[in-house]
Amino acid sequence: MLDIPDRPYAGYIFDCDGTLVDSMPIHYVCWIEALRLNGAVYPFTEEEFYSYAGVPEADTVRILNKLHDVDIDAEAVVRAKSEIFLQRIPEIQRINPVADYAIKLHGNAPISVASGSEAPIVQACLTNTGLIELFSIIITPENVKRGKPSPDMFLLAAERMGVDPKDCLVFEDGRSGLEAAAAAGMEAVFIPRTLR
Repeated sequence: MLDIPDRPYAGYIFDCDGTLVDSMPIHYVCWIEALRLNGAVYPFTEEEFYSYAGVPEADTVRILNKLHDVDIDAEAVVRAKSEIFLQRIPEIQRINPVADYAIKLHGNAPISVASGSEAPIVQACLTNTGLIELFSIIITPENVKRGKPSPDMFLLAAERMGVDPKDCLVFEDGRSGLEAAAAAGMEAVFIPRTLR
């Protein structure tokens, strides 16, 4: 059940992975494989993985490099992870309470996606789950200088929707995304793992 604040909003912004689509368990398996293929020998726990939800993928590798004092090629990990993930797209399902709400909003209010994943991944997830036609505005890390937890993605989404940031509601499953929404002056609905 979604706990939506009881007030009208002018625009709605949805994260993709773990919010609109149940892709996070698959993302995690692909992360482990991509790190291993690129020579990472340190552990990357599921808890750590979820704590970086919404952070651009290359930034996650850079953070892990600092933590473990190594120099794994961030771009190579992201490329490998993307290739592995794209092969598993057919396994991904909608997170129905969130997807159903987006469907209800479509045509009645401006809606957009702001995701820390690379654009091809977001488009493939939304296409596979039949949600792509809902969203003419999709913001990914290549559209901004700074990813979540900076507010840039949400502010750009609001700008493209033609909506004042304070009148936007964000749907997010990651801590960095919730921080980004707060930094953008937006209210947010947290999507717990139990909703999947």
